[in-house]
Amino acid sequence: MPEEFWPRSQYGRNLVALIVYETIGQCVPQLTEKDRLNRLFGFSLGISTVHDLKASAANYYAETRKKILARMIKGKLIQADETPILLKAGRGYVWVFATFREVVYFYAETREGDLLHERLKGFEGVLVSDFYPAYDSLPCPQQKCLLHLMRDLNEAVLECPYDEELKQIVTGFADLLKSIVQTVDHKGLKRRFLMKHVSGVNRFYREMSKATYNSEASRKWRDRFEKNRDKLFAFLTYDGVPWNNNNAEHAVKAFARLRRHIVGLSSPKGMEDYLILLSVCQTCRYSGVDFLDFLRSGQKDINAFVKFKGNNGQRTAIGKTANWTVS
Repeated sequence: MPEEFWPRSQYGRNLVALIVYETIGQCVPQLTEKDRLNRLFGFSLGISTVHDLKASAANYYAETRKKILARMIKGKLIQADETPILLKAGRGYVWVFATFREVVYFYAETREGDLLHERLKGFEGVLVSDFYPAYDSLPCPQQKCLLHLMRDLNEAVLECPYDEELKQIVTGFADLLKSIVQTVDHKGLKRRFLMKHVSGVNRFYREMSKATYNSEASRKWRDRFEKNRDKLFAFLTYDGVPWNNNNAEHAVKAFARLRRHIVGLSSPKGMEDYLILLSVCQTCRYSGVDFLDFLRSGQKDINAFVKFKGNNGQRTAIGKTANWTVS
């Protein structure tokens, strides 16, 4: 028995790794997992034992999540999103921070920006997010997700189908974004290729400032574009900064699959345990690492595990998620 791994457990690393892999990676409910293990292996596990082993694993991998976040803080890009969760004691929120290679999740009782300042302290790269005002309070360059903006524009047109002034704004923005995305598709997120579109952005704003808007909807959208001008096209002046928040949204979807089985059943402490382990799980997936292999290894550093696998002739994770840039 590897006592250095779970010292108070009579069960070994492989069993605990299997429990974590199935309950977190495969979203198997703990009660189902308990019944499955008892049936297949002849155990007499109680649901409390499965819960305690999951909690022990979360305690063990808390350091792993810290290392993941520390690497993200030192990097040049973080994508952020948040989503609600219903616990036993009421409503809370899960915050997600992602890059092309890493993901971390944190629980907070409110949707206020305190957690952002606490967890992202010292980050000097570009933050990609939706238009939730709490993100604007962070003292770092920001890029707003243009997919969110497009969705809002589509809804505005549906609400005001006969507003020609609004349609003019939407058409101008759509044409501009289409040309930018074509460059991204062919050349990637490289500043030297994207800078040519700055003149198009300036032209779009010039035409909008010269136009006369009489409808309330068109004036509202003109003001929104002006207010967020520095945050809508910041990605044109950086290398490797996407125009959307896709990686964070993929990470939210991963949590949503897990949420279906735990909604209304967990405490804040239990939720944090889930989020620590889900951070490890998703970072493994984003990095091209087999989650179960990592759990069985006993390592706490995913990067070190990748290097170890590479040095031993195994497949490595380098470059596995490069095509997630604009998909």
